[in-house]
Amino acid sequence: MAAKFTGLFAKKTGAIFYEGDDFHPPENIAKMSAGIPLTDADRKKWLQALREIIVRALDKKEFAVLACSALKAKNRDALAEEDPRVKFVHLTGPQTLIAERLKNRRGHFMPPSLLESQFAILEPLSDALIFSCKKTPKKIIAELIHVLGIAVPG
Repeated sequence: MAAKFTGLFAKKTGAIFYEGDDFHPPENIAKMSAGIPLTDADRKKWLQALREIIVRALDKKEFAVLACSALKAKNRDALAEEDPRVKFVHLTGPQTLIAERLKNRRGHFMPPSLLESQFAILEPLSDALIFSCKKTPKKIIAELIHVLGIAVPG
């Protein structure tokens, strides 16, 4: 869900899009594929890889977006490292709605059965832009572009 939204946002704004799930080490993918939730230790290499993407994009002054489930405040802290240029967008919604969308997702290694474990460890995002996934992606993207003051390529 977030990756689809983020990809559409990137296309609309001309940003470079990175799908965070593409950077999971094989052992994480195997674990999730088996329905086993990741631990903080499992996420460490993955978060380091994502931070490297962020640093590279910032160094090159690229406008980039990264879809990932940084569920805990310490995960987000590791990604941003207090850099004010890094912004978080949280797509929120009822667990039942998100579960339904996950059931309809094809070709992804994380089974819908892991959703409950993700909600269980999700920590509030105090500094994020929060949007309800009950809205259409088009509406959310328009609102986000407005809030961020982004000039959309014509």
